[in-house]
Amino acid sequence: MNYVPEGWLIDTQENKNAILTPGALLDACREGRILEARALICDSAHNLIVDLHGIRGIIPREEGAIGIREGTVRDIAMISRVNRPVCFVVTEITRDENGTPIALLSRRKAQERCMEEFISHLRPGDVVDARITHLESFGAFADIGCGVASLLPIDSISVSRIDHPRERFTVGMDIRAVVKSTENRRITLSHKELLGTWEENAAAFAPGETVAGIVRSVEPYGIFVELAPNLAGLAEPKDGVSPGQQASVFIKSIVPSRMKIKLIIIETFEYDYRPDPPTYFFTERHMDRFTYSPAGCDRTVESLFPQGE
Repeated sequence: MNYVPEGWLIDTQENKNAILTPGALLDACREGRILEARALICDSAHNLIVDLHGIRGIIPREEGAIGIREGTVRDIAMISRVNRPVCFVVTEITRDENGTPIALLSRRKAQERCMEEFISHLRPGDVVDARITHLESFGAFADIGCGVASLLPIDSISVSRIDHPRERFTVGMDIRAVVKSTENRRITLSHKELLGTWEENAAAFAPGETVAGIVRSVEPYGIFVELAPNLAGLAEPKDGVSPGQQASVFIKSIVPSRMKIKLIIIETFEYDYRPDPPTYFFTERHMDRFTYSPAGCDRTVESLFPQGE
C-alpha cells in the first residue's frame, strides 16, 4: 500500500465508493483497507464522530492515535482533527438499538500499519511526501503518512535563514522532504537539500538586473537579502532597513568561486505575504549527499546522509 498524509485519499473515487454504503464499508473491513473521511464532532468522551454519508462512524478515544491508550499522546490529537480528514480502518459494522448501522473505526491501527510497513523502513536520504500540520518557532511538524508527524527543524527548512517557519509554510501545505535521521523510530526531516544548489539558484539571476528580495538580517557590514529560499546576497549598508521588509535590489556581481552575490538596495517597503508552495530542483526519491557549493569554490557546503542509522 502507498501510505500518504491524511487528506490525500478523501477525494479519490476509490475512497468515496468505499464509504458510500454499509456493504462497501463491510468489504473495506474485510480487506483491511485504509480509508478517509471528515471528522464532524469530538464528543465529551473524546470519541471522534466521522461522516460516512449518513452512516454513523465512531473512532473511540483510545483508537484515535498511537499513544493515546498509553498516555504518551495528549487528547488534543483527537480534538484537533475536528472538521479535518482522518484516516482509519473499519474494525466492525454493528447496529444500534434502532437497527441503524454504526461503523467502528480505528485511526490507531492505520497508523500502526503505516509505521510498520512504511515509516520503519525509511532511511536517511529518502525523500517523502508530507503535509504541514502545525508550526512552532523551532520548526514545522509534517504528516508523512496516516497522521504520523515528523519534525522539520527551522535550520533545515532552507539555506536562507528565517525567523519562523511561517515564512516558508502554511498549515495544510503539501511539501516534499528528505529524511535526515531515524533515531529511536523518530523521523527528523530536512528540506533545504531539495531547493537547489547555489549554482542552480544563481542561474536565475544576472548582473545588471533589479530583482525582488526579502531582507533577512541587517549587520554592521551589510544587509543580507534573500533572492530565493536557497540563495541570499549581501547588500551595502543602508539606513532605515529592517529584517522582514520586501526589497528591490540591483545585482552588482555574482561570484561563484566565493558564493557571493553583491547587491545594492534600491528600495524597501512593508508587505504582508503568504508563502507560495516550494519549487523543487531535486525530484528523485533518494539522495546520498547534497553539495550546495559550486565546484572550485573556496569552501564546501554539503549534507551527507549516512546509511548506518
